[in-house]
Amino acid sequence: MKISAPKFMTDWKTGVVTGPEVQGVERRVRDLDGVFADEGAFSQLRPDRLVYRTACVFPVPEGTEGGVFWGTTFIEPGTVGAEYFMTKGHFHAKADRMESYFTFAGTGLLVLMDTARNCWAEEMTPGSTHLIPPYTAHRTVNTGDDVFSFGACWPSDAGHDYDSIAESGFSARAMRVDGSPVLVPA
Repeated sequence: MKISAPKFMTDWKTGVVTGPEVQGVERRVRDLDGVFADEGAFSQLRPDRLVYRTACVFPVPEGTEGGVFWGTTFIEPGTVGAEYFMTKGHFHAKADRMESYFTFAGTGLLVLMDTARNCWAEEMTPGSTHLIPPYTAHRTVNTGDDVFSFGACWPSDAGHDYDSIAESGFSARAMRVDGSPVLVPA
């Protein structure tokens, strides 16, 4: 029997994923209009400044039942006013799907919101693992001074519902208050 080399590799200290089919997306300030509360502070940032990027593997077509996707998100350190850099956030299009996150480097928060708009957060530190329940919106926030990286694994048929968050936002925001992260009502 033949033993083959792994097709993909993950650096468990940084989260860097390598392999022949790794796909990436970058989100810069210009891509995040309407995400942050302080529009004045947002308008002062360079439009091309990187906020976060992803490196993901999609081994089956999106929507395939029974498949999984995985990848890493890297969020840069920074704030817009007192609000930390964060991802856009989303529900799943198939809302009954779960997702898992695991932290590689840096510090952050996983902000969660259920369909009744109850919002809470979990601290993310290297080695922490998080399960996102069904019917729960989620976004991640870099609360540290270094790049915050975490891995994710989700069903290939989950899809993303960004529109609900773009319309109504989260009911709370992660803000720097007296030098520490605090979840405050939006």
